[in-house]
Amino acid sequence: MASSPSTSPGPRRGPNTAFRRLRGPLSPGEFAAAVRRSAREIGEQVACDARYVGRVEAGEIRCPNYAYERVFLHMFPGRTLADLGFAPRESVRGRAARVRGAHGGETTPPSALTRRGDTAGTVVDHDRPAHHSGAEHDAEYAITNENDEESDVLRRAFMTGGPAALVAVSLTGDGRYTGAGGATTTVRRAGETEAAAVEDAVHRIRLLDDRHGADGLYRRAGTALQSAYAYLDAGTTRRAVADRLHSGAGELAISVGWLAHDSGRFADARSHYAEALATARVSGDPALEAHAFCNTAFLARDAGRPREAVRAAQAGHQAAQHLGSSRLLSLLTLREAGGWAGLDDRSACEDALVRAHRLFARGPSDDDPPWMTFFGEAEMEGLESQCWSALGAWGPAVAHARRAVALQEPHFVRNRALFTAELAGDLAAAGRPDEAAAAASHVLELLGPVRSTRIRSMLAVTASRLAPHRREPSVSALLPRLPAPRAEHA
Repeated sequence: MASSPSTSPGPRRGPNTAFRRLRGPLSPGEFAAAVRRSAREIGEQVACDARYVGRVEAGEIRCPNYAYERVFLHMFPGRTLADLGFAPRESVRGRAARVRGAHGGETTPPSALTRRGDTAGTVVDHDRPAHHSGAEHDAEYAITNENDEESDVLRRAFMTGGPAALVAVSLTGDGRYTGAGGATTTVRRAGETEAAAVEDAVHRIRLLDDRHGADGLYRRAGTALQSAYAYLDAGTTRRAVADRLHSGAGELAISVGWLAHDSGRFADARSHYAEALATARVSGDPALEAHAFCNTAFLARDAGRPREAVRAAQAGHQAAQHLGSSRLLSLLTLREAGGWAGLDDRSACEDALVRAHRLFARGPSDDDPPWMTFFGEAEMEGLESQCWSALGAWGPAVAHARRAVALQEPHFVRNRALFTAELAGDLAAAGRPDEAAAAASHVLELLGPVRSTRIRSMLAVTASRLAPHRREPSVSALLPRLPAPRAEHA
């Protein structure tokens, strides 16, 4: 995410009087609470407290991290970081950034990298001063980041207290993770092999999820994620490898978060998506940021937090604005529509659906992210069906669910089961029990190789809708095969 423009002439050392004026009559604790509320409004998570506010006002924090920057600019529209009393981000990047600039950025030789302690005592984030002592001072050179101010954030967000011993990741055909050759490998520096291993794990997890669902994969996939962040913690002297590791680890966190989401572990999913968002912010990766917000919006909708879904989708749209992918913007707009539907705001939902269709009609492009292979006409129809279902408009919900089932490619087994389960539930709610029973029976057939708590939960809702029609022969034969009926969300 790009930083806001700043016209500050240079480093600041004294108190931040501009920020103190903006706090007004609120106490530091009250202002910190306002910061946390504002963060939730835009889908951010910050742990602001009175101590943090005090450090900002004392001038100890010369430039906030990216998450705080976004929150502050949301709280004070039209202002820049300079207006809030902060120094330009480039002025607090530390000696390493200045050395890299002198050597031409990414071509900087490894010898030009600085240790974490060489930032002249500048405090650049809310955790600790950039100068350290003891074991931390003697750590390996920091990963070559765009902003050295984030090196400590990286350790805090990923591997605080984590071991340096790494297990080389390998995902076998049945979804098991093992070390390379079954052995534990200690990696002093991460390189091309480790970056490729992380990328391969992302690919294999997605492939197995498409075929089999999340329930049997989630716990084992977590092993790969731990290794990916351990690779980040080990560091690398090559910027290209560091970028690949950040991107791969973030995408892997999203994949593991999705497995948690699909298997009903919403709290775990939220944590993994937040981890991916932190990775995106540390590495300045808007594509990863948009992906994390996209999944966060989806999770928020399913977890009964529709307003958060709207805000996260809008934040993702902002991050994706300049990525050149109309399909990504279309998906994010559909996530927003789902949030509006959950809020029972039909007008806003319909408006978002129109925008989503308009963006989708622009067609695919070379800039579409590789993780979006699932997003075609079938997914578009399925997500729209879910919007109408949330609004209680069963006619269009059934129509779009039917189209989703008809359009879904055969190799996306989980999605075929998902959309058919959506159709069954919509038909049951529309008072068409025989058709609903037939669709639900087909879902059970598809669920042979698929293990998805999410789909089974949908079938449980269908069972509750079919229960009043249990005297119908097709329904009475089906109900014992379905999960126990479950009450619907309000």
